[in-house]
Amino acid sequence: MATDESTATLKEMRDGYAEVVDPKSGVSGGVQDVYGEDTATEDQPVTPWSVSVASGYSLLRDPHHNKGLAFSEKERDSHYLRGLLPPTVISQELQVKKMLHNIRQYQVPLQKYMAMMDLQERNQKLFYKLLIDNVEELLPIVYTPTVGEACQKYGSIYSRPQGVFISLKDKGKVLEVLRNWPEKNIQVIVVTDGERILGLGDLGCHGMGIPVGKLSLYTALGGIRPSACLPVTIDVGTNNEKLLDDEFYIGLRQKRAIGQEYAELLHEFMTAVKQNYGERILIQFEDFANHNAFDLLEKYGTTHLVFNDDIQGTASVVLAGLISAMKFLGGSLADQRFLFLGAGEAGTGIAELIALEISKQTNMPLEETRKKIWLVDSKGLIVSSRLESLQHFKKPWAHEHEPVKELVDAVNAIKPTILIGTSGQGRTFTKEVVEAMASLNEKPIIFSLSNPTSQSECTAEEAYTWSQGRAIFASGSPFDPFEYADNVFVPGQANNAYIFPGLGLGLIMSGAIRVHDDMLLAAAEALAGQVTQENFDKGLLYPPFKNIRKISAHIAAEVAAKAYELGLATRLPPPKDLVKYAESCMYSPAYRTYR
Repeated sequence: MATDESTATLKEMRDGYAEVVDPKSGVSGGVQDVYGEDTATEDQPVTPWSVSVASGYSLLRDPHHNKGLAFSEKERDSHYLRGLLPPTVISQELQVKKMLHNIRQYQVPLQKYMAMMDLQERNQKLFYKLLIDNVEELLPIVYTPTVGEACQKYGSIYSRPQGVFISLKDKGKVLEVLRNWPEKNIQVIVVTDGERILGLGDLGCHGMGIPVGKLSLYTALGGIRPSACLPVTIDVGTNNEKLLDDEFYIGLRQKRAIGQEYAELLHEFMTAVKQNYGERILIQFEDFANHNAFDLLEKYGTTHLVFNDDIQGTASVVLAGLISAMKFLGGSLADQRFLFLGAGEAGTGIAELIALEISKQTNMPLEETRKKIWLVDSKGLIVSSRLESLQHFKKPWAHEHEPVKELVDAVNAIKPTILIGTSGQGRTFTKEVVEAMASLNEKPIIFSLSNPTSQSECTAEEAYTWSQGRAIFASGSPFDPFEYADNVFVPGQANNAYIFPGLGLGLIMSGAIRVHDDMLLAAAEALAGQVTQENFDKGLLYPPFKNIRKISAHIAAEVAAKAYELGLATRLPPPKDLVKYAESCMYSPAYRTYR
């Protein structure tokens, strides 16, 4: 029979290992240090578990602490591993080399994705070391475009849980469900309801691939500790008939709940998150349908630390590309005319942030700066004669003009200098559209942002060819460099992964309690500031991804500085050097020596 003392000890462990760590530890973004890793320096040994076990067999199956063949001779003796591993001892660097070689053997991107996910479940540090050291090669595997296919086939490839699934069955028990997750010191949650996954539509419960992928980037690119990240899918059903008929579908087999039933579950979730993890937990909304995305951001933006990557992250990264373009082409944003194809979350979010930036630069009222920006939706140009029938988030963009149905006619009527695609519809920037842009502008700026690659409004090759090599081009998913008229063009990738990891780190390290638009502007300006003349000469509007951790540290520093300036930060006093502090907070995937 358990004694009261042992029961109390077990309760302490379950409630977050209360006595194991110094709660004031501010390293790694301020996450509590369950295993003593951060309170030790890198060369000091640490204990790889907080509960004693009789055999090293458990250690080999713990992805947080498994090192595979990198366990030293001494560690093999002290942790009962002798005989459970082959006799050779190899370095983490050799493990990285071997894994990269193995992954490159696969011809199909989805197989590479599955190999990476399998590694993450076996050896977390090796997964992040591999991803950080080879970020340009592996980012398209763990995130867009490959993650789109992974979500479509998630039921078939699903093997073990990688996050928390909250469904309508859990109504009234959401707090209890969250408490089932083993990690207690969560700082970032990425949550989706799967209704609008990339440009692929309603994938229901299979949307879990998106929060999992996003959070692996929070760690690899922004240095947030993996144990502080929680992927969540809220399953309210799906309207995708194909999934409902799929025997391998892992979600609720019912039509989507809407209205009050939906709102009540979301509200219970938001309340439970704050109750369980506190005021400073960052909640990132991901791939919600337009109507819910705007409503949730508006409803919880004043009470929680919330951020919508589709609306705000996309806006910030696109604004950074436009600021870069202005820096090297000359001129200012206020001199430009903008035309968007797509008036959903991304389109209106980008438009609003551009209008805010122009307003900040020129002191013009926001109502005036919005008039430089025109949007086309599925019914044509958004104009004031359509005001009554428009959704509320489109109304600020309804300007005086006669109705125009086709995009090419809108280009000729509005005469934009910058064309931005956020429609989710592939091949909509046709030859006529690109040629019209090229006839109006010496250097037309064309951003084809829809993901994955199959949904991109045009390819890099089409943009460069149809504009006779004059276009300044960026896309949402990656395109290979393209040679035209003896010039090699390297397409820019307006990837949200430039922004959200650094933004998240800045919010966490400052202890911010709300996200403010000025933080998004600061993040965009910080990213644009990392682009060099040498980058731009190659056609790049964004810095190379290989420097992403340095870039994220600079973004985090600017976001944190803005949080302190606005009085929204709670970690006081502020560090003297925010960039150095950001770098010191970043998770390191290097192996530690175990006692």
